[in-house]
Amino acid sequence: MIIYKILRASEWAILRDDGISMGAPIDIDDGYIHFSTAQTLEETATKHFSGESDLMLLAYNDADFPKTLIYEKSRDNLLFPHLYDKLRLDDALWIKPLPLINNIHLFPEDII
Repeated sequence: MIIYKILRASEWAILRDDGISMGAPIDIDDGYIHFSTAQTLEETATKHFSGESDLMLLAYNDADFPKTLIYEKSRDNLLFPHLYDKLRLDDALWIKPLPLINNIHLFPEDII
């Protein structure tokens, strides 16, 4: 399954420049990297990135993390992928800007 990570410009710069990252401040605080599924991605953007521009959307294959990715219940009892490891740029399937148009994030059509 393809899973997604949204990064702010400063968070993306660290991953881009270093090739590895501990994630966003919430990831560091919680001790794992928060990912979203296609089902939860739009709500994640609305809830945690409302009104924010300069975002990057990264796609990963969950099968690439057989020992360090766990699906755990979170909001609305939905399962969210949590990576108990560092985020690696080389593992990304693709990376695309996540534009903000009229205060709404515009996702690639093949996701949502």
